[in-house]
Amino acid sequence: MELKILARKYALQNALEYDGKANPGSVIGRVMNENPELRSQAKEVSKVSMQVIARVNSMSLEEQKAELETLAPELLVKEKKEIIKELPALENSENGVVMRLAPNPSGPLHIGHTRMAILNDEYVKKYGGKLIVRMEDTNPPTILPEAYDMIEEDLKWLGVEYHEVINQSSRFDTYYKYAQEILALGKGYMCDCDSETWRNLKNEKKPCPHRDTDPETNVQLWKDMLAGKFELGQISMVVKTDIEHKNPAVRDFVAMRMVEEPHPLTGSDYSVYPLYNFSVAIDDYEMGMTHVLRGKDHLNNTYRQEYVYEHLGWKKPVFIHYGWVSIEDTVLSTRQIKADIQEGKYTGWDDPRLGTVAALARRGIHPDSIRQYWNDVGAKGVDIKFSWENLYAFNKDMIDKTAVRLFFVWNPKPIKIIGIDKLHSSAPLHPENPEMGNRETELSGDIHVSITSDDLENLKPGSLVRLKDLCNLEMMPDGSFKYIGNDLDVLKKGARIIHWVEPDAPEAEVHMPNGETINGLVEKTAMEYSDTVVQFERFGFVRLEIGDKINAFFTHK
Repeated sequence: MELKILARKYALQNALEYDGKANPGSVIGRVMNENPELRSQAKEVSKVSMQVIARVNSMSLEEQKAELETLAPELLVKEKKEIIKELPALENSENGVVMRLAPNPSGPLHIGHTRMAILNDEYVKKYGGKLIVRMEDTNPPTILPEAYDMIEEDLKWLGVEYHEVINQSSRFDTYYKYAQEILALGKGYMCDCDSETWRNLKNEKKPCPHRDTDPETNVQLWKDMLAGKFELGQISMVVKTDIEHKNPAVRDFVAMRMVEEPHPLTGSDYSVYPLYNFSVAIDDYEMGMTHVLRGKDHLNNTYRQEYVYEHLGWKKPVFIHYGWVSIEDTVLSTRQIKADIQEGKYTGWDDPRLGTVAALARRGIHPDSIRQYWNDVGAKGVDIKFSWENLYAFNKDMIDKTAVRLFFVWNPKPIKIIGIDKLHSSAPLHPENPEMGNRETELSGDIHVSITSDDLENLKPGSLVRLKDLCNLEMMPDGSFKYIGNDLDVLKKGARIIHWVEPDAPEAEVHMPNGETINGLVEKTAMEYSDTVVQFERFGFVRLEIGDKINAFFTHK
């Protein structure tokens, strides 16, 4: 076989195995090992191979795959076997588990929240039992009323199978009951110190002057607080821990305080609200939690909550803390996003620049790829950096087998085809799934098509071109392109495969995650795939929204 063709097919195969970049040593070694007679021509083999590799490495993965399919289909990269990782076992799970998701309805879920949601869901599905969604809505100023429904929608899209939804704002009487019980036991106290004085005493391991107030007086002060006899911020209820604990954050903590702002659900029915650690400890016990799985940023909270269990004589659940996840280059703060939406910076919670679940869904990320990502990461205590590349790799495995292939031409430039007055294209909707059918295009008369400006700039008179699934062309001195047949052997002569669209192709806008918009033309078949993830060949996967115009939201390469 001709040396150039031999090197080319091995370079294409190697490139497809390693994300589009062939390794010279591997390619040259393959050529020499399988053709020992070429060892005497080592310098020539190396020279030719390096030239071929440089050309192959400049091609897109789609171009590489298309050419190898024609040149040596037997060398196509075989499908990788799926590796399934299992989550570590949970202790004391023999009789099933009761676990919970505890979002704050300050906004919808984002990619960081999905770890909590998916891992809890996975364990409940693994061991059987119950998964409760508990809306932690005891801080009225932070609540976004529509977030209650948005969170449930996000969980359903993720495939999380919860059994019950409970709002903490409906449980105030329960919190009041246990607050009074803790005071009566002498395990808490009412405090009217200003917050700075109280905090400074705690940091110095000194007790607040109210810490030893007798239980009867504390209970009466508590009842006066509920009756509205104090001004906002004048008094609060505190749970005792160890005032000399080595960690200042674990020393006595405020459990109940007064709130003036009305609640979106309960209005002004209540003015005394629980703080996080008190309400969570009460609810986890009352709702029968067997296991509490959350990030290790909650370790101090766990230590505080354990005191509530000890004071009330309750059996503690199993606490599991996974490592911190840093997610770079992604806007996640619901407070910031809400403000930016109001100012018009973002179009909504599903703006593709955001890291919300709604934004990922709009871009075409498959929910199972997010689940697979977190299953792969697991519930270990080590800190990690979130990898978008890994998520995209999982997602590509999910969508690649069914995503229709379409031609998209960005920065389009028209070219004229001469030497023929009728052309027919029959391109597969998916190269590996012939049962999906073909997309047919007829061109006749004075034939013009559009190609990308990048492709046009790289051509010069005499250049050979293959318009994919259409025909072969040669560029003429006047800038037109002459029809030279439809034989795939033109690829062996160095013809470039480029993409094209018909003269009346509709316009499309591609919205990128960085906020950039790329304009171009897409073949008319795209009109049939609204709300669907497709692949724009040589460009990437996108999810289409088709209305008055075609909007495509970039998924990934």
